[in-house]
Amino acid sequence: MAEKIITTNEAAVAEKLLQVQAIRLNAKEPFTWSSGWKSPIYCDNRKVLSFPYIRDFIKSELCNVIFAQYPEAGLLAGVATAGIAWGAMAADQLKLPYVYVRSKPKEHGLGQQIEGYYQQGQPVVVIEDLISTGKSSLQVVDVLRSEGLEVIGLVSIFNYGFDAAREAFEKAKVPYVSLSSYPTLISLAVEKGLVSPEEQHVLLQWSRDPANWKGV
Repeated sequence: MAEKIITTNEAAVAEKLLQVQAIRLNAKEPFTWSSGWKSPIYCDNRKVLSFPYIRDFIKSELCNVIFAQYPEAGLLAGVATAGIAWGAMAADQLKLPYVYVRSKPKEHGLGQQIEGYYQQGQPVVVIEDLISTGKSSLQVVDVLRSEGLEVIGLVSIFNYGFDAAREAFEKAKVPYVSLSSYPTLISLAVEKGLVSPEEQHVLLQWSRDPANWKGV
């Protein structure tokens, strides 16, 4: 299953993320990810939570996509930790049951990895803030499936658009939708004069082989 192709306000979402500096671009002084990769972009959508009107816009866009693309959804599942708040807000607006999934089982108490009430066979949509390689998102899918839930799709706020992620989702047979993407963001940044044509080339070059990119 490939990524679902739909019409969303991709540029509007990207503009909002840039506006509150949830996304930062710096080709000359790249950021270092936890994986050790060097990157000219850093995305932290949790920052949006501090801006009520933009937060409400992103929440509404998430709900629009879920309602339009996954009308059969019976449960939403947020990915810990950054997807928890977004999943809870979307579930509240859509009046759907909600759970969130930890990266590993809790080390005390009941030792649960899925927090909340659910039933086997429920059609579930996973809510994620960001897709990079897709590894952490698909780990959550595996946990949900192992508990007998039917994962019908995943919705994220932003997607780097890596080939590795697309291939991983296709292999796992998980359709996914992102509110905005890296190519849209870069086009908008060029249009607004935030990025020069020369920097655009570097930024797009990074996205083709992020693991081996060494900077400008």
